[in-house]
Amino acid sequence: MSEYDIAHSRKLADAFPREGIATWSLEYRRIGDPGGAWPGTFDDIDTGFAFLSELAEQYSLDPERVIVAGHSAGGHLALWIAQRIEEQRAPGVIGPRGVLGLAPAPDLEYLYEHGTCDNAVGKLMGGSPEEYPERYAAGSVANRIPQSTPQIAVVGKYDETWRPVGVRYATAASEQGAPIEVIDAPESGHFEMIDPDSTTWPLVLDAARRLLGIQPD
Repeated sequence: MSEYDIAHSRKLADAFPREGIATWSLEYRRIGDPGGAWPGTFDDIDTGFAFLSELAEQYSLDPERVIVAGHSAGGHLALWIAQRIEEQRAPGVIGPRGVLGLAPAPDLEYLYEHGTCDNAVGKLMGGSPEEYPERYAAGSVANRIPQSTPQIAVVGKYDETWRPVGVRYATAASEQGAPIEVIDAPESGHFEMIDPDSTTWPLVLDAARRLLGIQPD
């Protein structure tokens, strides 16, 4: 939703570079923004990630050590772009070596069914799965789980709203044989995991380092 813009994750995006991890933080049109929701939100992520290939050359980044990460709705979009690249990677586009989903919300059908967050998914997709099955087939990750990209999902013990969908997704991914690990953050609700001053930050940082293949000092 438009009230949760890029500013709310800036503290996290600033923390990663201090640990030696270059960060490209994407803003995208959201529910309530002109052109937001389906398909604009997804188009923005697709375009933004493709542009990373230009940034990698400009800033001498290692294209073999790139992960995608996101929180909540951003976790859904991180998994979505990884799955999309697995299926139809365009020439010259970097392939992520992992996905870090922080309280990810990738099962859009489940979220619609439960009316989560004032039916945010219905607003995102323009209606129900029955009305727009092709949109949900293209936009939800629940039925098209990334099969070759390593994934780490961090779920907060006290995140009553978003924990169920994250666990549900991780269980489905594991049952399909996808390379996924779940970190149960014992002192986290929904937002502590994007706060580098919280006790959950070391778990998030360690997960990012492991996906990137970075050994701690």
